[in-house]
Amino acid sequence: MRDEMARRGQAAQFVCPALSPVPLEAIAQAEAVIAESNEQITVIGSSLGGHYATHLAEKFNLRAVLINPAVIIRLDASLFIGEHAHLHTGERFVFTEQHARDLQAMAVAHPPVERLWLLAETGDEVLDYRQAVAHYRGCRQTLLSGGDHSFTQFPQFVSQIIEFAGL
Repeated sequence: MRDEMARRGQAAQFVCPALSPVPLEAIAQAEAVIAESNEQITVIGSSLGGHYATHLAEKFNLRAVLINPAVIIRLDASLFIGEHAHLHTGERFVFTEQHARDLQAMAVAHPPVERLWLLAETGDEVLDYRQAVAHYRGCRQTLLSGGDHSFTQFPQFVSQIIEFAGL
């Protein structure tokens, strides 16, 4: 995404902060980015980031692209309580019962489907894609066979995502 936007001369419009593993801190970080921008914003989130993107789209009237999103309203977040390692940095953190409650509190029961695009692969080994298809019923949906939780076909959708964002 970053490379394609740079190729199009839109590098300054790409913002991808490293978010805290603590849910309320992550949302505060994202909200700060939104508050600082004078541009039209489209949020893109994968997995838990899809949950955050839905919350932000609802709160700030934004467009969002949700990639194999976690549908917290349909998950038992308490199953994730315990110590984890950050996927990219390896940093250790403890997910608590309060974090699970915070995620539930920011769940959007009725997503703003007219501004959302769901991208999901049926081979997601972490989350049940059917939960996302049902929760985001009515929004633009692209459901692809196979793949995995990383959304293996992402590169083929970069240009379409940029167009969806109105850039």
